[in-house]
Amino acid sequence: MAGDGPAALPVQLVEQPRLQKLKEMFISKYGSAPKFYARAPGRVNLIGEHIDYCGYAVLPMAIEQDILIAAEPVQTQVVQLANTNSSYLDFSTSVNNIQINKTKPQWHNYFLCGLKGIQEHFGLNNPTGMNCLLDGTIPPSSGLSSSSALVCCAGLVTLRANGKTLSKAKLIEFNPLRATDVRLPSGAAFVIANSCVEMNKAATSHYNIRVMECRLATKLLSKSKGLDWKKMLRLHDVQTKLGVSLEEMLTIVEEVLHPEPYSTEEICKCLGISLEELRSQILSQNIQDVSTFKLYQRAKHVYSEAARVLEFQKICSKAPANALQLLGELMNQSHISCREMYECSCPELDRLVDICLQFGAIGSRLTGAGWGGCTVSMVPTDKLSMFLKNVKKSYYQTDGQRLAGENNSLFATKPGRGALVFVEA
Repeated sequence: MAGDGPAALPVQLVEQPRLQKLKEMFISKYGSAPKFYARAPGRVNLIGEHIDYCGYAVLPMAIEQDILIAAEPVQTQVVQLANTNSSYLDFSTSVNNIQINKTKPQWHNYFLCGLKGIQEHFGLNNPTGMNCLLDGTIPPSSGLSSSSALVCCAGLVTLRANGKTLSKAKLIEFNPLRATDVRLPSGAAFVIANSCVEMNKAATSHYNIRVMECRLATKLLSKSKGLDWKKMLRLHDVQTKLGVSLEEMLTIVEEVLHPEPYSTEEICKCLGISLEELRSQILSQNIQDVSTFKLYQRAKHVYSEAARVLEFQKICSKAPANALQLLGELMNQSHISCREMYECSCPELDRLVDICLQFGAIGSRLTGAGWGGCTVSMVPTDKLSMFLKNVKKSYYQTDGQRLAGENNSLFATKPGRGALVFVEA
């Protein structure tokens, strides 16, 4: 192996009970000790839902919950994967013949995505085999990016095992990604509450339809303003081309789009194309049978949510005396828009938000794709213990299934550290 890969942080395992336990389980599983450990955090989106794929900024926070992988490079060109959670089955494959089944979102496929991404980036013709044991504390299908953390962690493991490095900027480059630090005000904690409704984004049509509704809204808004609508893909593109503010875009939405759902025939008429052209050139394969689309509501959510993100950042920057109240109100507005305009909530999430606000949250909203998953609430630190007690009693202890997962379903978190590699000191 050339070099040692990403810089690693030496740690004393006696001070890290979770790492020590993972090491012991690894030895029991593979008969030798791991050579290093990689960690990638989950994240919670404080505000900015369903606007990233429309070209707008969001405001995520790394959380303390994470994916942790113990790894050992081996001489064979086989990657062996195991999970401390016995409900996730062991998996092994040749590193030279990685097949990812896109129809089944199984846990090992996310690891393989990270591994394959690094292989392809560096053109690794003779990649190193690995034994890996994974431990995760991020609730799955909860909107806290457990799958993204797994892909990222697998990428770190592959880098380290093959003695490669990747600059941080390259690792996070996206469209292009620009990151700005936001200093959150003191005096409040962020509490994550899992609705215990799992929504697998990869296996549902809701998400795909929303993406297409945003694209169709982009086309109709562009056409109405004399832009080259065939080249316009995202709602942000329309704003950029017109050179107007988000508030002005909301006015244009009111002028151009109507609240009633659009039929495919009406969309064709607005764009001056045939139904066959709409289906072959614009609609994705998995929504060919959808007959109506809500364009006004989706565009209104995206532009208003993008404005809320900018306002959230501005309040954090200026830090006025009433910052917490202002931020809380933005979070509440965001949830209302997700519920009513984007229709990505569900009864359990709405109930959970109501309970959180009832027991002292300044702001509360769904986070992640929605249709299940988690809420994030901003709670004054002096009310935190009573808040947690009351939410447990009102939401989790009234339902046997929720009660079973209560310990992993409700927790306060603070901004966590990013992805990194550990070695035993």
